[in-house]
Amino acid sequence: MKLFDSLTVLSIEQATTLPYMTLRLAEEGARVIRVENPPYGDPNRWIGPEVLDGEKGMNAYFLPNNLGKESVTLNLGTADGRSLLHQLIRDLPVDIFATNNRARSYQKLGVDYETLSAIKPDLIWLGTTGFGPEVDEAAYDPILQARAGWMDLTGEPDGEPQVFGLPMVDLGAGEHAYGQVMKALYRRAVAGEGSRIDISMLQSAVSWMVSPIMLTHSFDIPITRRGNTHQFFAPVSVFPTTDGFVYISIGNERQWTAVTQLPGFESLARPEYATNADRIAHKEQLYAEMTAVIRQKTTAEMMSQFKQAGAAIARINTLRDVAADPLIADKMVRARDPQTGMEIAISPPPVIPNHLRQQGMTLPFPPRLGEHNEHVFSALGYDVNQLQETGIVG
Repeated sequence: MKLFDSLTVLSIEQATTLPYMTLRLAEEGARVIRVENPPYGDPNRWIGPEVLDGEKGMNAYFLPNNLGKESVTLNLGTADGRSLLHQLIRDLPVDIFATNNRARSYQKLGVDYETLSAIKPDLIWLGTTGFGPEVDEAAYDPILQARAGWMDLTGEPDGEPQVFGLPMVDLGAGEHAYGQVMKALYRRAVAGEGSRIDISMLQSAVSWMVSPIMLTHSFDIPITRRGNTHQFFAPVSVFPTTDGFVYISIGNERQWTAVTQLPGFESLARPEYATNADRIAHKEQLYAEMTAVIRQKTTAEMMSQFKQAGAAIARINTLRDVAADPLIADKMVRARDPQTGMEIAISPPPVIPNHLRQQGMTLPFPPRLGEHNEHVFSALGYDVNQLQETGIVG
């Protein structure tokens, strides 16, 4: 059953958070149309290396979040451009409208909820902003990581706060938006009603901080940077082997007892390490002794021994390792550019949708700026050449 194939999404999107969310919808089979401002479109089009034979506006940073989409250009600074957007909402028709413009521009661009819901009452309207629609401040992922307290939790205890290795505020807000859209679709299916969804990226980021916020706010228990270790469990950290690094995480006493019976680790079966609380109290000594043992073993040897003991361990993989992982490699989503023949691959979604399986884990290549102007606007009876001459589509 193709649940999403009949859905049309119109999105004024840029950067990461909203393109990531609409990518998820494209992977489900929805038709996703990006509305971009001419002549440059999404600023991310111009970020990163020019990987398509030097073609500009299809730079590397733009590609991964835009598989499976269409692109049209529309000058919403003109009354005619706004009128055409409204016709798209009504006549395509559009099921989901999404934007991550700053809230102050909603009315100026004619994309505010009141205007669009009057055109299509069952429309699902999504606005993603840094701090909610009431606050007009510029926001990027690292700014929000800092404000949400994430950087205070990231880094070495005696070092400076550090930004996370991925734009997790962007991605997390995209996931939260995806979930809210699913709820809105259910509401529309049951009650026939549209919805307004406002995602605050700050609130989204803080929502992940369930434990740190409670411990700090309710019990005045300090939670701060701890490097690769865990505040409440030990041993939990990165350890060097003869040929790489492994991450070890011992979560209970049974696992610890099993580890102390492994060759080389027998000397750790001592009273000062008997319980998790004991190991936390002596963690510097414990980590030093474990490092001395582990650095004499290969990564493969450590992996084999710990898995046999039922203890959690992982090799610290490179990104190339991850892409080659047998649990991941055949689930990668691929796209081939019909113009250059270039093939790209992105990581799989958390659960593989039926649509992707039916498409052989492939999606159309990310769209060039305005690539689908003719297809979209001519279907509404417009001459695209005339639209270009008047500056409506750039």
